[in-house]
Amino acid sequence: MATHFHKKPNLYPAHVQLKVSDLARSIEYYTTIIGFKVLQRTGSEAYLTADGQTILVSLIEIQNAQPLQRGFAGLYHLALLLPSRKDLGNIVQHFVNLNIRLGAADHDVSEALYLNDPDGNGIEIYIDRDESEWTWFDDGQVNMVTEQLNFQPILTAADGNWTGLPAETVMGHVHLSVANLDKSEQFYTNVLDYNVVTRYGTQALFVSTGKYHHHFGLNTWNSNNGQAPEENMVGLKSVTIVLKDEHYAEEVKQSLNANGFIVENFAEAPAYGGAQLFSTVDPNGLRILFTLDGE
Repeated sequence: MATHFHKKPNLYPAHVQLKVSDLARSIEYYTTIIGFKVLQRTGSEAYLTADGQTILVSLIEIQNAQPLQRGFAGLYHLALLLPSRKDLGNIVQHFVNLNIRLGAADHDVSEALYLNDPDGNGIEIYIDRDESEWTWFDDGQVNMVTEQLNFQPILTAADGNWTGLPAETVMGHVHLSVANLDKSEQFYTNVLDYNVVTRYGTQALFVSTGKYHHHFGLNTWNSNNGQAPEENMVGLKSVTIVLKDEHYAEEVKQSLNANGFIVENFAEAPAYGGAQLFSTVDPNGLRILFTLDGE
Protein backbone atom coordinates (compact mmCIF):
# COMPACT_ATOMS: atom_id res chain seq x y z
CA MET A 1 0.00 0.00 0.00
CA ALA A 2 1.34 3.41 -0.99
CA THR A 3 1.10 5.58 2.10
CA HIS A 4 2.86 8.68 0.83
CA PHE A 5 -0.36 10.09 -0.65
CA HIS A 6 -1.68 10.57 2.88
CA LYS A 7 1.40 12.17 4.35
CA LYS A 8 2.89 15.66 4.16
CA PRO A 9 3.55 17.55 1.95
CA ASN A 10 0.32 16.30 0.34
CA LEU A 11 -2.81 18.28 1.15
CA TYR A 12 -4.81 15.33 2.39
CA PRO A 13 -8.11 15.15 4.29
CA ALA A 14 -7.54 13.37 7.60
CA HIS A 15 -10.76 13.69 9.56
CA VAL A 16 -14.51 14.07 9.02
CA GLN A 17 -17.02 15.39 11.54
CA LEU A 18 -20.53 14.04 11.09
CA LYS A 19 -23.79 15.27 12.57
CA VAL A 20 -26.04 12.35 13.54
CA SER A 21 -29.56 12.06 14.95
CA ASP A 22 -28.93 9.28 17.48
CA LEU A 23 -25.41 8.93 18.87
CA ALA A 24 -25.90 5.50 20.45
CA ARG A 25 -27.28 4.09 17.20
CA SER A 26 -24.43 5.58 15.19
CA ILE A 27 -21.77 4.30 17.61
CA GLU A 28 -23.28 0.82 17.34
CA TYR A 29 -23.15 1.03 13.53
CA TYR A 30 -19.64 2.44 13.20
CA THR A 31 -18.18 -0.04 15.70
CA THR A 32 -20.12 -3.24 14.94
CA ILE A 33 -20.56 -2.85 11.17
CA ILE A 34 -17.66 -0.64 10.03
CA GLY A 35 -15.17 -1.76 12.68
CA PHE A 36 -14.08 1.47 14.36
CA LYS A 37 -13.14 1.68 18.04
CA VAL A 38 -14.45 4.51 20.24
CA LEU A 39 -11.44 6.48 21.43
CA GLN A 40 -13.46 8.84 23.58
CA ARG A 41 -17.10 9.71 24.24
CA THR A 42 -18.21 12.96 25.85
CA GLY A 43 -21.89 13.73 26.16
CA SER A 44 -23.16 14.22 22.64
CA GLU A 45 -19.88 13.43 20.81
CA ALA A 46 -17.89 10.30 20.05
CA TYR A 47 -14.43 10.09 18.48
CA LEU A 48 -13.70 7.06 16.32
CA THR A 49 -10.31 5.52 15.62
CA ALA A 50 -8.81 2.56 13.80
CA ASP A 51 -5.34 2.60 15.40
CA GLY A 52 -6.29 3.56 18.95
CA GLN A 53 -4.90 7.08 18.74
CA THR A 54 -5.77 8.86 15.46
CA ILE A 55 -9.33 10.16 15.18
CA LEU A 56 -10.67 9.59 11.67
CA VAL A 57 -14.38 10.29 12.25
CA SER A 58 -16.20 12.29 14.92
CA LEU A 59 -19.92 11.81 15.55
CA ILE A 60 -21.95 14.67 16.99
CA GLU A 61 -25.57 14.19 18.01
CA ILE A 62 -27.75 17.15 17.15
CA GLN A 63 -31.12 18.06 18.64
CA ASN A 64 -34.27 18.05 16.47
CA ALA A 65 -32.21 16.51 13.69
CA GLN A 66 -33.49 16.92 10.16
CA PRO A 67 -32.80 14.16 7.62
CA LEU A 68 -30.49 14.42 4.61
CA GLN A 69 -32.26 15.96 1.64
CA ARG A 70 -31.60 16.48 -2.03
CA GLY A 71 -30.93 20.07 -2.99
CA PHE A 72 -28.37 20.67 -0.25
CA ALA A 73 -24.59 20.63 -0.40
CA GLY A 74 -22.81 18.26 1.97
CA LEU A 75 -21.20 14.85 2.15
CA TYR A 76 -21.52 12.45 -0.76
CA HIS A 77 -19.31 9.95 1.03
CA LEU A 78 -16.27 9.68 3.24
CA ALA A 79 -13.81 7.06 2.03
CA LEU A 80 -11.78 4.78 4.27
CA LEU A 81 -8.66 3.38 2.64
CA LEU A 82 -7.61 -0.09 3.81
CA PRO A 83 -4.00 -1.34 3.54
CA SER A 84 -4.46 -4.47 1.44
CA ARG A 85 -6.75 -6.70 -0.60
CA LYS A 86 -6.69 -9.21 2.26
CA ASP A 87 -8.22 -6.50 4.49
CA LEU A 88 -10.88 -5.74 1.89
CA GLY A 89 -11.65 -9.44 1.59
CA ASN A 90 -12.00 -9.78 5.35
CA ILE A 91 -14.44 -6.87 5.61
CA VAL A 92 -16.46 -8.16 2.62
CA GLN A 93 -16.77 -11.51 4.41
CA HIS A 94 -17.78 -9.65 7.59
CA PHE A 95 -20.50 -7.75 5.69
CA VAL A 96 -21.73 -10.98 4.11
CA ASN A 97 -21.92 -12.64 7.53
CA LEU A 98 -24.01 -9.74 8.85
CA ASN A 99 -26.15 -9.62 5.69
CA ILE A 100 -25.25 -5.97 5.03
CA ARG A 101 -26.43 -4.42 1.77
CA LEU A 102 -23.50 -3.19 -0.29
CA GLY A 103 -22.71 -1.31 -3.42
CA ALA A 104 -19.41 -2.06 -5.15
CA ALA A 105 -17.33 -0.83 -8.06
CA ASP A 106 -13.99 -1.30 -9.79
CA HIS A 107 -12.60 2.18 -10.54
CA ASP A 108 -9.41 0.88 -12.25
CA VAL A 109 -7.29 2.80 -9.73
CA SER A 110 -9.17 1.21 -6.84
CA GLU A 111 -11.65 -1.43 -5.70
CA ALA A 112 -14.49 -0.01 -3.63
CA LEU A 113 -17.46 -0.92 -1.45
CA TYR A 114 -20.30 1.51 -0.68
CA LEU A 115 -22.65 1.69 2.30
CA ASN A 116 -24.84 4.21 4.09
CA ASP A 117 -24.89 4.81 7.83
CA PRO A 118 -28.21 4.97 9.75
CA ASP A 119 -28.62 8.67 8.87
CA GLY A 120 -27.89 8.08 5.19
CA ASN A 121 -24.33 9.39 5.25
CA GLY A 122 -22.32 7.71 2.50
CA ILE A 123 -19.30 5.55 3.33
CA GLU A 124 -16.82 4.10 0.86
CA ILE A 125 -14.36 1.43 1.95
CA TYR A 126 -11.66 0.78 -0.62
CA ILE A 127 -8.18 -0.33 -1.52
CA ASP A 128 -5.91 1.23 -4.11
CA ARG A 129 -4.34 -0.74 -6.87
CA ASP A 130 -0.61 -0.15 -6.99
CA GLU A 131 0.11 3.27 -8.45
CA SER A 132 2.23 1.60 -11.15
CA GLU A 133 -1.05 0.20 -12.54
CA TRP A 134 -2.80 3.58 -12.81
CA THR A 135 -3.10 5.08 -16.29
CA TRP A 136 -2.19 8.77 -16.59
CA PHE A 137 -2.94 10.61 -19.84
CA ASP A 138 -0.89 13.35 -21.44
CA ASP A 139 -3.33 16.02 -20.23
CA GLY A 140 -2.64 15.15 -16.58
CA GLN A 141 -5.86 13.18 -16.12
CA VAL A 142 -5.95 9.74 -14.53
CA ASN A 143 -8.13 6.95 -15.89
CA MET A 144 -11.02 6.30 -13.51
CA VAL A 145 -14.00 4.18 -14.48
CA THR A 146 -16.97 2.59 -12.72
CA GLU A 147 -17.24 -1.08 -13.61
CA GLN A 148 -18.48 -4.23 -11.91
CA LEU A 149 -16.27 -5.37 -9.06
CA ASN A 150 -14.93 -8.92 -9.28
CA PHE A 151 -15.35 -10.20 -5.73
CA GLN A 152 -13.65 -13.56 -6.37
CA PRO A 153 -9.99 -12.51 -6.03
CA ILE A 154 -10.91 -10.24 -3.11
CA LEU A 155 -12.56 -13.05 -1.17
CA THR A 156 -9.72 -15.40 -2.12
CA ALA A 157 -7.27 -12.96 -0.50
CA ALA A 158 -9.21 -12.95 2.79
CA ASP A 159 -7.84 -14.92 5.73
CA GLY A 160 -11.05 -14.92 7.79
CA ASN A 161 -9.44 -12.87 10.52
CA TRP A 162 -11.67 -9.79 10.80
CA THR A 163 -11.09 -7.90 14.03
CA GLY A 164 -12.27 -4.44 12.97
CA LEU A 165 -10.64 -1.81 10.79
CA PRO A 166 -6.88 -2.37 10.38
CA ALA A 167 -4.73 0.04 12.39
CA GLU A 168 -3.25 1.43 9.13
CA THR A 169 -6.68 2.56 7.82
CA VAL A 170 -6.66 6.23 6.74
CA MET A 171 -9.19 8.72 5.43
CA GLY A 172 -8.45 8.05 1.77
CA HIS A 173 -10.59 10.81 0.30
CA VAL A 174 -13.75 12.80 0.87
CA HIS A 175 -16.41 13.17 -1.82
CA LEU A 176 -18.60 16.27 -1.53
CA SER A 177 -21.98 17.18 -2.95
CA VAL A 178 -21.50 20.74 -4.18
CA ALA A 179 -23.88 23.46 -5.36
CA ASN A 180 -21.70 24.85 -8.14
CA LEU A 181 -18.92 22.88 -9.81
CA ASP A 182 -17.14 25.88 -11.36
CA LYS A 183 -16.95 27.78 -8.08
CA SER A 184 -15.86 24.62 -6.29
CA GLU A 185 -13.13 23.96 -8.84
CA GLN A 186 -11.94 27.55 -8.48
CA PHE A 187 -11.78 27.20 -4.69
CA TYR A 188 -10.03 23.84 -4.49
CA THR A 189 -7.53 24.50 -7.30
CA ASN A 190 -6.90 28.28 -7.25
CA VAL A 191 -7.45 29.19 -3.61
CA LEU A 192 -6.15 25.86 -2.32
CA ASP A 193 -3.48 23.91 -4.22
CA TYR A 194 -5.30 20.91 -5.65
CA ASN A 195 -4.99 19.74 -9.25
CA VAL A 196 -7.90 18.43 -11.31
CA VAL A 197 -7.10 14.80 -12.15
CA THR A 198 -10.43 13.58 -13.60
CA ARG A 199 -13.62 15.11 -14.96
CA TYR A 200 -16.98 13.43 -15.44
CA GLY A 201 -18.59 15.76 -17.96
CA THR A 202 -19.94 18.94 -16.36
CA GLN A 203 -21.26 17.26 -13.20
CA ALA A 204 -18.24 15.91 -11.32
CA LEU A 205 -14.52 16.36 -10.96
CA PHE A 206 -11.77 14.91 -8.83
CA VAL A 207 -8.81 16.78 -7.37
CA SER A 208 -5.60 15.74 -5.64
CA THR A 209 -2.05 16.65 -4.75
CA GLY A 210 1.05 14.53 -5.34
CA LYS A 211 -0.48 12.60 -8.28
CA TYR A 212 -3.02 10.73 -6.16
CA HIS A 213 -6.16 9.67 -8.03
CA HIS A 214 -8.17 11.97 -5.75
CA HIS A 215 -8.14 13.50 -2.30
CA PHE A 216 -11.52 15.15 -2.97
CA GLY A 217 -14.40 14.32 -5.25
CA LEU A 218 -16.87 17.09 -6.11
CA ASN A 219 -20.21 16.50 -7.78
CA THR A 220 -23.56 18.19 -8.36
CA TRP A 221 -25.65 15.04 -8.91
CA ASN A 222 -27.96 15.67 -5.93
CA SER A 223 -27.08 19.26 -5.16
CA ASN A 224 -26.83 21.41 -8.31
CA ASN A 225 -27.64 25.04 -7.39
CA GLY A 226 -28.33 23.67 -3.92
CA GLN A 227 -28.29 25.37 -0.56
CA ALA A 228 -25.72 25.22 2.21
CA PRO A 229 -26.65 22.59 4.81
CA GLU A 230 -28.56 23.81 7.84
CA GLU A 231 -27.22 23.49 11.38
CA ASN A 232 -29.78 20.91 12.49
CA MET A 233 -29.42 18.76 9.39
CA VAL A 234 -27.59 15.44 9.71
CA GLY A 235 -24.50 15.04 7.55
CA LEU A 236 -21.21 16.83 7.19
CA LYS A 237 -20.16 19.26 9.89
CA SER A 238 -16.55 19.66 8.74
CA VAL A 239 -13.57 18.16 6.94
CA THR A 240 -10.04 18.57 8.31
CA ILE A 241 -7.16 19.06 5.86
CA VAL A 242 -3.53 18.64 6.97
CA LEU A 243 -1.07 21.40 6.00
CA LYS A 244 2.64 20.66 5.65
CA ASP A 245 4.11 23.45 7.83
CA GLU A 246 3.46 26.84 9.44
CA HIS A 247 4.84 28.83 6.53
CA TYR A 248 2.44 27.07 4.16
CA ALA A 249 -0.42 27.62 6.61
CA GLU A 250 0.20 31.37 6.35
CA GLU A 251 0.15 31.12 2.55
CA VAL A 252 -3.20 29.33 2.66
CA LYS A 253 -4.59 32.01 4.99
CA GLN A 254 -3.42 34.77 2.66
CA SER A 255 -4.91 33.00 -0.35
CA LEU A 256 -8.26 32.60 1.41
CA ASN A 257 -8.30 36.25 2.47
CA ALA A 258 -7.27 37.47 -0.98
CA ASN A 259 -10.14 35.54 -2.55
CA GLY A 260 -12.77 36.77 -0.11
CA PHE A 261 -13.06 33.70 2.12
CA ILE A 262 -13.33 34.35 5.84
CA VAL A 263 -10.57 32.84 7.96
CA GLU A 264 -11.51 31.94 11.52
CA ASN A 265 -8.69 31.24 13.97
CA PHE A 266 -9.10 28.82 16.86
CA ALA A 267 -8.40 30.23 20.29
CA GLU A 268 -7.93 26.70 21.60
CA ALA A 269 -7.73 23.35 19.88
CA PRO A 270 -10.97 21.37 19.82
CA ALA A 271 -10.77 17.76 20.97
CA TYR A 272 -11.43 16.27 17.56
CA GLY A 273 -8.90 15.61 14.85
CA GLY A 274 -5.80 17.20 16.37
CA ALA A 275 -4.86 20.83 16.95
CA GLN A 276 -6.72 22.99 14.47
CA LEU A 277 -5.10 26.17 13.22
CA PHE A 278 -7.97 27.88 11.46
CA SER A 279 -11.05 27.21 9.39
CA THR A 280 -13.01 28.59 6.48
CA VAL A 281 -16.25 27.89 4.64
CA ASP A 282 -16.03 26.78 1.02
CA PRO A 283 -18.32 28.18 -1.74
CA ASN A 284 -20.93 25.52 -0.91
CA GLY A 285 -21.24 26.47 2.74
CA LEU A 286 -19.11 23.53 3.90
CA ARG A 287 -16.71 23.99 6.82
CA ILE A 288 -13.04 23.18 6.17
CA LEU A 289 -10.67 22.93 9.13
CA PHE A 290 -6.91 23.19 8.67
CA THR A 291 -4.32 21.60 10.94
CA LEU A 292 -0.59 20.89 11.07
CA ASP A 293 -1.20 17.73 13.08
CA GLY A 294 -0.59 14.82 10.77
CA GLU A 295 2.08 12.67 9.29
